[in-house]
Amino acid sequence: MTASGNQNSKIIMAAGPVTMTSKPQLPVADIPKAELDVVRLAWVDLDWRDERVRTADKAIVRLNGDGPPLAVVAGPAGYGKRTAGIRALWEVSKTAERGRDTPLQLREIRPDWERPGSPDISVLPDDPGTGYLLDVAAEIGSWQNPDNVAEQLVSYAEELRQLGSFLVVIADEHGWPEAASGTLARVVARATTRPSPQLVAKRHLEYVHGKPDRIRWLSTASAEVERVGDAAHLLTDDSRPADAARLAASLAAVDDSPGSLKTALGTFQQWHSDVQNVFKATEDNPDDRALLVSALFLNNKDALTIQDGARALLDEPRETSVRKILTGPDLTTRLERMGAKVTGRTVTLDHKPGYAGAVLLRLWQQRADIHPPLLSWLDTITSPREPGADRLAAISDLLVELAVAENDIRVIKQIHAWIDHGDNSAAHRKLIAEVLTVAAEADTLGAQVRTLLLDSAQDASEAVATVVALVCQGAFAEHYPRQALVRLRHILDRPEPDAAVRTAQEALRDIAAREGQLPRVWSTVIKWATQKKHLAGHRAFLSLLDPRVDPYVLQVMLAAAEQKKDIKEALVEGWSVALTDTRVDAECRELLAAWAQARQTEQVPHELVTEILNQVVVEHLYSTPISALIFGEPGVANDEAVIELRKDLRLPAALSSVRLHTAPETAES
Repeated sequence: MTASGNQNSKIIMAAGPVTMTSKPQLPVADIPKAELDVVRLAWVDLDWRDERVRTADKAIVRLNGDGPPLAVVAGPAGYGKRTAGIRALWEVSKTAERGRDTPLQLREIRPDWERPGSPDISVLPDDPGTGYLLDVAAEIGSWQNPDNVAEQLVSYAEELRQLGSFLVVIADEHGWPEAASGTLARVVARATTRPSPQLVAKRHLEYVHGKPDRIRWLSTASAEVERVGDAAHLLTDDSRPADAARLAASLAAVDDSPGSLKTALGTFQQWHSDVQNVFKATEDNPDDRALLVSALFLNNKDALTIQDGARALLDEPRETSVRKILTGPDLTTRLERMGAKVTGRTVTLDHKPGYAGAVLLRLWQQRADIHPPLLSWLDTITSPREPGADRLAAISDLLVELAVAENDIRVIKQIHAWIDHGDNSAAHRKLIAEVLTVAAEADTLGAQVRTLLLDSAQDASEAVATVVALVCQGAFAEHYPRQALVRLRHILDRPEPDAAVRTAQEALRDIAAREGQLPRVWSTVIKWATQKKHLAGHRAFLSLLDPRVDPYVLQVMLAAAEQKKDIKEALVEGWSVALTDTRVDAECRELLAAWAQARQTEQVPHELVTEILNQVVVEHLYSTPISALIFGEPGVANDEAVIELRKDLRLPAALSSVRLHTAPETAES
């Protein structure tokens, strides 16, 4: 199709993807180029003994064998399973390219199941000539019926064979039920050894980052090497490939500034030695330890503020004894011994990236009794007008980092508690929503956070529900659109149309306007509205088709309705069920007027809108919103667009005379 002369126009292409019958498929995304570069340019298939790591080879055999084109890469975390799965798909793609002149499209499936414990395999994508990667390692342990799900995945893979497509599933060590049958066992490619971390780091430095000269920093003692490299001790035979890749990235980022290499090494080690030395030196000094904790959370504050924060953490008053005040080292000296840098009166830990997180992690792991009082103290210092109020973003980032490292949902719940605590501004809510979004997408902790969001969507608190709606409006909806819609439904079911409901309506419209998401949103919303008859469904239907903010969705749906009878019927039915719910009378009136305005300005097809509303009017003539549209209301002056629509609607003859008698009076009122 070609189009011209459309500089100030919007082209609506709808009929194909908008459907009433099929379920929307799970979202997919291209496998990142950075990961493809690793398997193409820096692939490592040798372990620390220089023996072959055959994980990818076994996966390739499964994909190319006589059975279903399915490989389940199973094994412990830290064995390079994902990279091996991508390598297998890339190798299969090269073979396919030789046979058909085009390579496979390599794509990752987002496991956005409506019920994560019971995956619906029927919503998996089925494009031809595609190599799919599905990573369920973090969730497979929670499947309620893993045997059944695994069998369905095998059947799905059989269907992919007919399309020239392939599937690699990444699983944990024990979740795949291979003992249930020979069929399920034959698709497993088990990871039993990990690639050499030293070799991974060297390959990444040379081929991914283009820094072959820095490989010397990884050199170990040998006859050919004069001295051991500065970073050689950081990787052991048991290091994870991901750690090796992270070290390579740190070394590649070293610049010419003094101490840059030392900082990179310390950051990679999470400052293990420094933290260990500080805690050892302060075994009998809780005052200095409290000072360090206060400094890491109140970073870049003045020294006296940090000292006050330390006293608050210890729940001790200011010192009043002059003798004690004049005893001991100066405050600056104490802070510097803790690893801080003091410039003027400002205290910072920024010169040691990751140091604050490393201190917090050790404290959390080694001093479990500190958890409740520490979180309570954070609650206090982040209150309005307290020193940490403007540090909430940085403090939240530290806590998310801690929560992910420890897989501890309690930390996230503390951040969640700040929603209803203190500052009730839009900026405060948006900040917490951003933090929860990061946590919701974490590999292991994410599933618990997504459950927390589901519970919070049903919370009576307007602030809490609003934050969940903001999460669903952001990046979370890109990766988990189906789960975002479920949470929005609960918010839209709130009794009153408060700020949470309005934010959820904005989020719904935002998701619908994203590329490729309207079919999913439409099929979900029309089901809520017509089959479930939820208040949420009626609000969602009316909000989705409101052209006042953006007419795009309405234009697409009407374009589809012109070509598909079931879409037009669904629009009529959506109106019909909304008009029977008096709780949305006001919204119905507003949308009828908005349609009239869009019809008059030719934003939407004039005759089609009239036809749809004619069918609605016949069935719901005496509902309050339709009655107001047809006959007007005392004291309400309708604009020209509404009056024009009123004239064009068909009514039974007996009622037409009534309208003719009342309409002019209403228009003048």
